[in-house]
Amino acid sequence: MARLTSFLLLISLLCFVPLCLCDKSYGGKLFPGYYAHSCPQAGEIVRSVVAKAVAKETRMAASLVRLHFHDCFVQGCDGSLLLDTSGRIKSEKSSNPNSKSARGFDVVDQIKAELEKQCPGTVSCADVLTLAARDSSVLSGGPSWVVPLGRRDSRSASLSGSNNNIPAPNNTFQTILTKFNRQGLDVTDLVALSGSHTIGFSRCTSFRQRLYNQSGNGSPDMTLEQSFAANLRQRCPRSGGDQILSVLDIISAARFDNSYFKNLIENKGLLNSDQVLFSSNEKSRELVKKYAEDQEEFFEQFAESMIKMGNISPLTGSNGEIRKNCRKINS
Repeated sequence: MARLTSFLLLISLLCFVPLCLCDKSYGGKLFPGYYAHSCPQAGEIVRSVVAKAVAKETRMAASLVRLHFHDCFVQGCDGSLLLDTSGRIKSEKSSNPNSKSARGFDVVDQIKAELEKQCPGTVSCADVLTLAARDSSVLSGGPSWVVPLGRRDSRSASLSGSNNNIPAPNNTFQTILTKFNRQGLDVTDLVALSGSHTIGFSRCTSFRQRLYNQSGNGSPDMTLEQSFAANLRQRCPRSGGDQILSVLDIISAARFDNSYFKNLIENKGLLNSDQVLFSSNEKSRELVKKYAEDQEEFFEQFAESMIKMGNISPLTGSNGEIRKNCRKINS
Protein backbone atom coordinates (compact mmCIF):
# COMPACT_ATOMS: atom_id res chain seq x y z
CA MET A 1 0.00 0.00 0.00
CA ALA A 2 2.87 2.34 0.81
CA ARG A 3 4.17 2.14 -2.76
CA LEU A 4 0.85 3.26 -4.26
CA THR A 5 0.29 5.92 -1.59
CA SER A 6 3.68 7.50 -2.33
CA PHE A 7 3.05 7.32 -6.07
CA LEU A 8 -0.37 8.97 -5.83
CA LEU A 9 0.96 11.62 -3.44
CA LEU A 10 3.57 12.58 -6.01
CA ILE A 11 0.92 12.81 -8.72
CA SER A 12 -1.33 14.87 -6.44
CA LEU A 13 1.43 17.36 -5.64
CA LEU A 14 1.54 18.33 -9.29
CA CYS A 15 -1.72 20.21 -8.67
CA PHE A 16 0.19 22.71 -6.55
CA VAL A 17 2.33 24.13 -9.32
CA PRO A 18 1.73 27.85 -9.88
CA LEU A 19 -1.92 28.60 -10.61
CA CYS A 20 -1.18 29.95 -14.06
CA LEU A 21 -0.29 26.39 -15.09
CA CYS A 22 -3.33 24.57 -13.74
CA ASP A 23 -5.51 25.03 -16.81
CA LYS A 24 -2.78 24.82 -19.41
CA SER A 25 -0.50 22.10 -20.66
CA TYR A 26 2.43 21.76 -18.26
CA GLY A 27 5.36 20.84 -20.46
CA GLY A 28 3.13 18.53 -22.46
CA LYS A 29 2.41 16.47 -19.35
CA LEU A 30 -0.87 15.53 -17.70
CA PHE A 31 -1.75 16.36 -14.12
CA PRO A 32 -4.83 16.00 -11.88
CA GLY A 33 -5.46 19.73 -11.36
CA TYR A 34 -5.83 20.54 -15.05
CA TYR A 35 -9.50 21.58 -14.72
CA ALA A 36 -9.22 22.97 -11.19
CA HIS A 37 -10.14 26.48 -12.35
CA SER A 38 -11.70 26.07 -15.79
CA CYS A 39 -14.15 23.32 -14.77
CA PRO A 40 -13.79 22.33 -11.09
CA GLN A 41 -17.02 20.30 -11.20
CA ALA A 42 -15.84 18.10 -14.09
CA GLY A 43 -15.02 15.09 -11.92
CA GLU A 44 -18.35 15.20 -10.13
CA ILE A 45 -20.28 15.50 -13.40
CA VAL A 46 -18.57 12.42 -14.82
CA ARG A 47 -19.01 10.47 -11.59
CA SER A 48 -22.71 11.31 -11.35
CA VAL A 49 -23.58 10.20 -14.89
CA VAL A 50 -21.50 7.03 -14.62
CA ALA A 51 -23.11 6.16 -11.27
CA LYS A 52 -26.59 6.43 -12.76
CA ALA A 53 -25.61 4.33 -15.77
CA VAL A 54 -24.04 1.58 -13.65
CA ALA A 55 -26.99 1.58 -11.25
CA LYS A 56 -29.25 1.00 -14.25
CA GLU A 57 -27.00 -1.72 -15.73
CA THR A 58 -24.02 -3.10 -13.81
CA ARG A 59 -22.45 -4.34 -17.04
CA MET A 60 -21.88 -0.73 -18.09
CA ALA A 61 -18.91 -0.43 -15.71
CA ALA A 62 -16.96 -3.05 -17.64
CA SER A 63 -18.02 -1.51 -20.96
CA LEU A 64 -16.65 1.91 -20.00
CA VAL A 65 -13.33 0.47 -18.80
CA ARG A 66 -13.06 -1.36 -22.12
CA LEU A 67 -13.70 1.84 -24.10
CA HIS A 68 -10.75 3.51 -22.39
CA PHE A 69 -8.49 0.52 -23.12
CA HIS A 70 -9.53 0.29 -26.78
CA ASP A 71 -9.07 4.03 -27.20
CA CYS A 72 -5.58 4.19 -25.69
CA PHE A 73 -4.21 1.30 -27.77
CA VAL A 74 -4.97 3.17 -31.01
CA GLN A 75 -3.17 6.51 -31.56
CA GLY A 76 -2.90 6.92 -27.79
CA CYS A 77 -5.58 8.14 -25.36
CA ASP A 78 -7.13 10.69 -27.69
CA GLY A 79 -10.83 9.84 -27.93
CA SER A 80 -10.43 8.58 -31.51
CA LEU A 81 -12.61 5.54 -30.73
CA LEU A 82 -15.60 7.83 -30.17
CA LEU A 83 -15.63 9.29 -33.68
CA ASP A 84 -18.35 8.13 -36.06
CA THR A 85 -17.64 7.54 -39.73
CA SER A 86 -17.91 10.84 -41.56
CA GLY A 87 -16.10 12.28 -44.57
CA ARG A 88 -12.45 11.20 -44.41
CA ILE A 89 -12.91 9.50 -41.01
CA LYS A 90 -13.45 5.76 -40.95
CA SER A 91 -14.66 4.95 -37.47
CA GLU A 92 -12.79 2.57 -35.20
CA LYS A 93 -16.19 1.38 -34.02
CA SER A 94 -16.40 -0.86 -37.09
CA SER A 95 -13.12 -2.70 -36.39
CA ASN A 96 -13.09 -6.38 -35.46
CA PRO A 97 -12.44 -5.71 -31.75
CA ASN A 98 -15.23 -3.13 -31.53
CA SER A 99 -17.96 -4.10 -33.99
CA LYS A 100 -21.10 -5.35 -32.21
CA SER A 101 -19.27 -5.29 -28.87
CA ALA A 102 -17.98 -1.83 -27.95
CA ARG A 103 -20.70 -0.04 -26.01
CA GLY A 104 -21.25 2.82 -23.61
CA PHE A 105 -21.07 5.55 -26.24
CA ASP A 106 -24.47 6.88 -25.13
CA VAL A 107 -23.13 7.29 -21.58
CA VAL A 108 -20.15 9.25 -22.90
CA ASP A 109 -22.60 11.43 -24.86
CA GLN A 110 -24.57 12.13 -21.68
CA ILE A 111 -21.41 13.06 -19.78
CA LYS A 112 -20.23 15.35 -22.55
CA ALA A 113 -23.63 17.06 -22.82
CA GLU A 114 -23.57 17.87 -19.10
CA LEU A 115 -19.99 19.13 -19.30
CA GLU A 116 -20.83 21.36 -22.23
CA LYS A 117 -23.69 22.90 -20.24
CA GLN A 118 -21.43 23.71 -17.31
CA CYS A 119 -18.05 24.27 -18.98
CA PRO A 120 -18.43 24.73 -22.76
CA GLY A 121 -15.45 23.70 -24.88
CA THR A 122 -13.29 22.81 -21.89
CA VAL A 123 -13.18 19.10 -21.01
CA SER A 124 -11.97 16.68 -23.68
CA CYS A 125 -13.69 13.46 -24.64
CA ALA A 126 -10.39 11.66 -24.04
CA ASP A 127 -10.41 12.82 -20.42
CA VAL A 128 -14.06 11.80 -20.10
CA LEU A 129 -13.10 8.23 -21.03
CA THR A 130 -10.25 8.23 -18.52
CA LEU A 131 -12.37 9.52 -15.64
CA ALA A 132 -15.28 7.21 -16.51
CA ALA A 133 -12.97 4.18 -16.39
CA ARG A 134 -11.72 5.11 -12.91
CA ASP A 135 -15.24 5.74 -11.65
CA SER A 136 -16.44 2.44 -13.10
CA SER A 137 -13.78 0.61 -11.13
CA VAL A 138 -14.77 2.35 -7.90
CA LEU A 139 -18.50 1.81 -8.41
CA SER A 140 -17.87 -1.92 -8.90
CA GLY A 141 -15.90 -2.21 -5.66
CA GLY A 142 -12.48 -1.82 -7.22
CA PRO A 143 -9.61 0.59 -6.58
CA SER A 144 -9.56 4.33 -7.08
CA TRP A 145 -6.65 6.45 -8.28
CA VAL A 146 -5.81 10.06 -9.00
CA VAL A 147 -6.36 10.66 -12.72
CA PRO A 148 -3.84 12.88 -14.54
CA LEU A 149 -5.79 15.13 -16.92
CA GLY A 150 -5.22 17.50 -19.82
CA ARG A 151 -5.63 15.22 -22.84
CA ARG A 152 -7.01 16.73 -26.02
CA ASP A 153 -9.08 15.04 -28.68
CA SER A 154 -7.79 13.76 -32.01
CA ARG A 155 -9.14 14.94 -35.33
CA SER A 156 -8.64 11.51 -36.86
CA ALA A 157 -9.27 7.83 -36.26
CA SER A 158 -7.45 4.68 -37.32
CA LEU A 159 -9.51 1.69 -38.34
CA SER A 160 -6.38 -0.26 -39.25
CA GLY A 161 -4.79 0.62 -35.92
CA SER A 162 -7.83 -0.67 -34.10
CA ASN A 163 -7.73 -3.93 -36.04
CA ASN A 164 -3.99 -4.42 -35.53
CA ASN A 165 -3.12 -2.97 -32.11
CA ILE A 166 -5.83 -4.32 -29.80
CA PRO A 167 -5.15 -7.87 -28.53
CA ALA A 168 -7.63 -10.48 -29.76
CA PRO A 169 -9.25 -13.15 -27.55
CA ASN A 170 -7.42 -15.97 -29.34
CA ASN A 171 -3.99 -14.35 -29.59
CA THR A 172 -1.01 -16.22 -28.15
CA PHE A 173 0.61 -14.92 -24.99
CA GLN A 174 3.61 -13.59 -26.92
CA THR A 175 1.42 -11.75 -29.42
CA ILE A 176 -0.54 -10.10 -26.62
CA LEU A 177 2.62 -9.13 -24.76
CA THR A 178 4.14 -7.69 -27.93
CA LYS A 179 1.06 -5.52 -28.45
CA PHE A 180 1.35 -4.27 -24.86
CA ASN A 181 5.09 -3.66 -25.23
CA ARG A 182 4.45 -1.49 -28.29
CA GLN A 183 2.40 0.79 -26.04
CA GLY A 184 5.15 1.01 -23.43
CA LEU A 185 3.46 -1.51 -21.14
CA ASP A 186 5.17 -4.57 -19.65
CA VAL A 187 4.11 -8.03 -18.48
CA THR A 188 3.11 -6.70 -15.05
CA ASP A 189 0.81 -4.17 -16.71
CA LEU A 190 -0.58 -6.91 -18.95
CA VAL A 191 -1.53 -9.18 -16.07
CA ALA A 192 -2.85 -6.40 -13.83
CA LEU A 193 -4.94 -4.76 -16.55
CA SER A 194 -6.31 -8.13 -17.65
CA GLY A 195 -7.71 -8.30 -14.15
CA SER A 196 -10.42 -5.88 -15.28
CA HIS A 197 -12.05 -9.05 -16.63
CA THR A 198 -13.21 -9.59 -13.09
CA ILE A 199 -16.31 -7.70 -14.28
CA GLY A 200 -18.31 -7.91 -17.48
CA PHE A 201 -19.24 -10.37 -20.19
CA SER A 202 -17.88 -11.75 -23.44
CA ARG A 203 -19.64 -12.95 -26.57
CA CYS A 204 -19.79 -16.59 -27.67
CA THR A 205 -17.88 -15.72 -30.85
CA SER A 206 -14.89 -14.68 -28.70
CA PHE A 207 -14.44 -18.07 -26.99
CA ARG A 208 -16.15 -20.61 -29.30
CA GLN A 209 -12.81 -21.70 -30.73
CA ARG A 210 -11.70 -22.92 -27.28
CA LEU A 211 -14.78 -25.10 -26.99
CA TYR A 212 -14.70 -26.83 -30.37
CA ASN A 213 -11.60 -26.19 -32.47
CA GLN A 214 -8.75 -24.61 -30.55
CA SER A 215 -5.87 -25.68 -32.80
CA GLY A 216 -7.70 -26.21 -36.07
CA ASN A 217 -7.95 -29.99 -35.60
CA GLY A 218 -11.52 -30.16 -34.30
CA SER A 219 -10.44 -30.58 -30.68
CA PRO A 220 -11.25 -28.27 -27.73
CA ASP A 221 -8.70 -26.42 -25.66
CA MET A 222 -7.56 -29.01 -23.14
CA THR A 223 -6.38 -26.34 -20.69
CA LEU A 224 -10.04 -25.44 -20.14
CA GLU A 225 -11.48 -27.12 -17.02
CA GLN A 226 -13.84 -29.80 -18.33
CA SER A 227 -16.98 -29.13 -16.29
CA PHE A 228 -16.62 -25.42 -16.99
CA ALA A 229 -16.23 -26.18 -20.70
CA ALA A 230 -19.33 -28.38 -20.67
CA ASN A 231 -21.39 -25.57 -19.14
CA LEU A 232 -20.10 -23.13 -21.72
CA ARG A 233 -21.06 -25.47 -24.57
CA GLN A 234 -24.64 -25.40 -23.33
CA ARG A 235 -24.66 -21.64 -23.84
CA CYS A 236 -22.40 -21.31 -26.85
CA PRO A 237 -23.24 -23.62 -29.79
CA ARG A 238 -20.79 -24.76 -32.45
CA SER A 239 -22.45 -22.40 -34.92
CA GLY A 240 -24.83 -19.48 -34.48
CA GLY A 241 -25.47 -17.55 -31.30
CA ASP A 242 -22.47 -15.30 -31.78
CA GLN A 243 -23.90 -12.58 -29.52
CA ILE A 244 -24.80 -14.87 -26.60
CA LEU A 245 -23.05 -13.57 -23.49
CA SER A 246 -21.16 -15.40 -20.74
CA VAL A 247 -19.62 -13.84 -17.66
CA LEU A 248 -15.87 -13.32 -17.67
CA ASP A 249 -15.66 -14.13 -13.95
CA ILE A 250 -17.87 -17.02 -12.83
CA ILE A 251 -17.40 -16.20 -9.15
CA SER A 252 -18.36 -12.51 -8.99
CA ALA A 253 -19.19 -11.06 -12.39
CA ALA A 254 -20.49 -7.73 -11.05
CA ARG A 255 -17.88 -7.16 -8.33
CA PHE A 256 -14.37 -5.89 -8.96
CA ASP A 257 -12.12 -8.22 -6.96
CA ASN A 258 -9.31 -10.73 -7.46
CA SER A 259 -11.47 -13.78 -8.20
CA TYR A 260 -10.53 -13.52 -11.89
CA PHE A 261 -7.03 -14.70 -10.99
CA LYS A 262 -8.36 -17.53 -8.84
CA ASN A 263 -10.35 -18.69 -11.86
CA LEU A 264 -7.21 -18.80 -14.00
CA ILE A 265 -5.43 -21.04 -11.47
CA GLU A 266 -8.39 -23.43 -11.72
CA ASN A 267 -8.27 -23.28 -15.54
CA LYS A 268 -11.58 -21.43 -15.66
CA GLY A 269 -10.55 -18.36 -17.60
CA LEU A 270 -13.21 -17.66 -20.23
CA LEU A 271 -11.01 -16.31 -23.01
CA ASN A 272 -7.85 -17.86 -24.37
CA SER A 273 -6.20 -14.46 -23.81
CA ASP A 274 -7.08 -14.82 -20.12
CA GLN A 275 -5.95 -18.40 -19.57
CA VAL A 276 -2.58 -17.99 -21.33
CA LEU A 277 -1.55 -15.63 -18.54
CA PHE A 278 -1.36 -18.69 -16.32
CA SER A 279 -0.53 -21.45 -18.80
CA SER A 280 2.03 -19.92 -21.15
CA ASN A 281 4.57 -17.80 -19.28
CA GLU A 282 6.37 -18.25 -15.97
CA LYS A 283 6.52 -14.58 -15.01
CA SER A 284 2.87 -13.94 -15.76
CA ARG A 285 1.94 -17.17 -13.93
CA GLU A 286 3.68 -15.94 -10.79
CA LEU A 287 1.86 -12.61 -11.04
CA VAL A 288 -1.47 -14.43 -11.38
CA LYS A 289 -0.69 -16.39 -8.23
CA LYS A 290 0.35 -13.25 -6.36
CA TYR A 291 -2.81 -11.34 -7.25
CA ALA A 292 -4.98 -14.38 -6.46
CA GLU A 293 -3.48 -14.46 -2.98
CA ASP A 294 -3.39 -10.72 -2.33
CA GLN A 295 -6.26 -8.54 -3.56
CA GLU A 296 -4.67 -5.38 -2.16
CA GLU A 297 -1.53 -6.01 -4.22
CA PHE A 298 -3.69 -6.45 -7.32
CA PHE A 299 -5.62 -3.25 -6.63
CA GLU A 300 -2.42 -1.26 -6.15
CA GLN A 301 -0.89 -2.51 -9.38
CA PHE A 302 -4.13 -2.15 -11.33
CA ALA A 303 -4.35 1.51 -10.33
CA GLU A 304 -0.71 2.12 -11.23
CA SER A 305 -1.08 0.36 -14.59
CA MET A 306 -4.28 2.27 -15.42
CA ILE A 307 -2.45 5.55 -14.86
CA LYS A 308 0.40 4.30 -17.04
CA MET A 309 -2.00 3.23 -19.80
CA GLY A 310 -3.82 6.55 -19.57
CA ASN A 311 -0.52 8.29 -20.34
CA ILE A 312 -0.05 6.62 -23.72
CA SER A 313 0.69 9.32 -26.34
CA PRO A 314 -1.80 11.97 -25.23
CA LEU A 315 -2.39 15.07 -27.31
CA THR A 316 -1.59 18.17 -25.27
CA GLY A 317 -0.98 21.88 -25.70
CA SER A 318 -2.18 23.07 -29.11
CA ASN A 319 -2.36 19.55 -30.58
CA GLY A 320 -5.78 18.16 -31.36
CA GLU A 321 -8.91 19.91 -30.13
CA ILE A 322 -11.63 19.88 -27.49
CA ARG A 323 -14.61 18.36 -29.29
CA LYS A 324 -18.04 19.79 -28.64
CA ASN A 325 -19.57 16.44 -29.65
CA CYS A 326 -17.49 13.34 -28.96
CA ARG A 327 -18.79 11.64 -32.11
CA LYS A 328 -17.46 14.19 -34.59
CA ILE A 329 -14.60 16.63 -35.02
CA ASN A 330 -15.32 20.33 -34.72
CA SER A 331 -16.17 21.96 -38.02
